[in-house]
Amino acid sequence: MVPQKIFLTKGVGVNKDKLASFELALRDAGIEKCNLVCVSSIFPPNCKIIPKEDGAKMLNPGEITYCVMARNESNEPNRLISASIGLAIPKDNSHYGYLSEHHAFGEKGERSGDYAEDLAATMLATTLGIEFNPDTAWEEREQLYKSSGHIFKTTNITQSAEGNKEGLWTTVVAVAVFINPAS
Repeated sequence: MVPQKIFLTKGVGVNKDKLASFELALRDAGIEKCNLVCVSSIFPPNCKIIPKEDGAKMLNPGEITYCVMARNESNEPNRLISASIGLAIPKDNSHYGYLSEHHAFGEKGERSGDYAEDLAATMLATTLGIEFNPDTAWEEREQLYKSSGHIFKTTNITQSAEGNKEGLWTTVVAVAVFINPAS
């Protein structure tokens, strides 16, 4: 079973209970009705990215749904949390790409997203034999990767939030959801 479609989504939830906070984040992301199975980081060959709205309509309640998920939570008032999924897709769509997950404390959403995107692109670049200096800034490497002619696209989806001021649990999720071929 190799998924042919994927969508990216994110959400945040707040509740006195940690698990309920996670459930609310999944609801915000639109994927709460599925039995989620987290998998590792491969973006399948020939996979198409579809809009969240289209992908969510393809999910059935109770369905086993594979995903790559970044999740973070805190009950510390005002604590900055983030969760990011990075994606790097090769120009040759018959080759696989990479998804990465990153969860951070004290990191703004943009920085968290850039880190996850960089991580996915770097993993893909190493499999494609693209030479680079890992110590150069992400922006420089991003240009190198794209100008190599091997990497078509990099992107990320990120959810960040500040911990609830009253000390309730705050959960953030960023998720790449695979659509089962039968859907």
